[in-house]
Amino acid sequence: MRYFSTRGKAETAGFAAAALAGLAPDGGLFVPEEIPPYPAAVRSSLGTMDYRDIAFETIKPWVSPDIPEAVLEEMVYSAYPFSAPLVEAADRQVLELFHGPTAAFKDFGARFMARSFSYLRRGEDKPLRILVATSGDTGGAVADGFFGVEGISVTVLYPKGRVSPLQERQIAGLGGNVSALAVEGSFDDCQRMVKAALGDAELKKRLELSSANSINVSRLIPQAAYYSAAAGRALAGRTDPGGEASPRTRPRHHGEQGGCRVQKGQAITLVVPSGNFGNLTAGIYAWKMGAPVRRFVAATNINRTVPDYLESGDYRVRPSQATISNAMDVGAPSNFERMAAHLSWTEMKDAILGAAVSDEETRETIRSVHRRAGYFLDPHSSVGWAAADKLLNRGLISGPLGILSTAHPAKFAETVEPLTGPVPVPPSLAKAMERSPQTRSIPAELSALLDSL
Repeated sequence: MRYFSTRGKAETAGFAAAALAGLAPDGGLFVPEEIPPYPAAVRSSLGTMDYRDIAFETIKPWVSPDIPEAVLEEMVYSAYPFSAPLVEAADRQVLELFHGPTAAFKDFGARFMARSFSYLRRGEDKPLRILVATSGDTGGAVADGFFGVEGISVTVLYPKGRVSPLQERQIAGLGGNVSALAVEGSFDDCQRMVKAALGDAELKKRLELSSANSINVSRLIPQAAYYSAAAGRALAGRTDPGGEASPRTRPRHHGEQGGCRVQKGQAITLVVPSGNFGNLTAGIYAWKMGAPVRRFVAATNINRTVPDYLESGDYRVRPSQATISNAMDVGAPSNFERMAAHLSWTEMKDAILGAAVSDEETRETIRSVHRRAGYFLDPHSSVGWAAADKLLNRGLISGPLGILSTAHPAKFAETVEPLTGPVPVPPSLAKAMERSPQTRSIPAELSALLDSL
């Protein structure tokens, strides 16, 4: 597989070079020359395959020949002792992406990245410094995934005062080879500073640098697997019972009726809570590989840059606004550049519907879903649910409907519990709450970041 920059096709790179560089030399994002289709035998078996086998088949063509198949298989089976169950809740399905160690979907990308980087840099003497900007969950997942990995250190930038107390403990509570910087600004400031540092010629002479944000293509590739797994199961008319971390106060009764349940032979519409749009880009990759997805919904909070673009064709970035779904507070989503490299406006609007949700609507949805179904939503997943309600009410979507649940609600207990009562806490989060964050505050200036490295 070869990759080129979203800003020019003159030079290409293999997976190893693209992943370790993070950004292309011209400041663009790496995208594949072509999106590899699933073999027919894999495509027809997505509904019954083990999750790790789907992940292996999804990732394999993207990393060839830089990661041999035997090595990749070991990486995948090591990275994913957990899966992504598609469970029923009220009248629709929820794709639970929080069964990993930091209880957020970012675990799927970060754990693969840590293993692939360790392999790709085998034999290197100079240590690698990874810079990552986070609006919440990315930082914790990257910190956990790379913690203790020899020869690699991580610096996480997060917007001061705009992440939850638990997220801050996950980002800044490990120590060791992981350090944290609380930036006096927004996520967009953090992202701008990381991009500028990665492009700083003098810094690159001093340090080996890379990124673990979704600007890095190696973060996105493994995320495509859970789209394919969910879409395959839905087409086969199957759902899962959930797992230890599934946040219910009562079980769903067999035979309970709902208007958007999976039905064998019907492709599912997947609703994606979206901020920096890496997750939805991974969904597009899965769809183009052959995953039976009917359509996507890009669900945002009031930072509605992409829903507005889908409606008007006019792409205008804007300053991010703080909301209770803080991981989605992005006014200039980096991965839109990738989406636009693969799809025209007309193609994008055919494949993706957009909807924006207010904080008031987010809270009311958390309350009502728990009251009706005994199921807890975190604020980001609630944005997805509320966006689907809006589109259903307008008659714009029909058939099986799946909401990507991107984080466990216990990570946002201060928002959720006043609306629902106590949220069940998975063991991984209970352990994280015991940590003490170790962080430094810096102004939102590149010079402050450079002085910290």
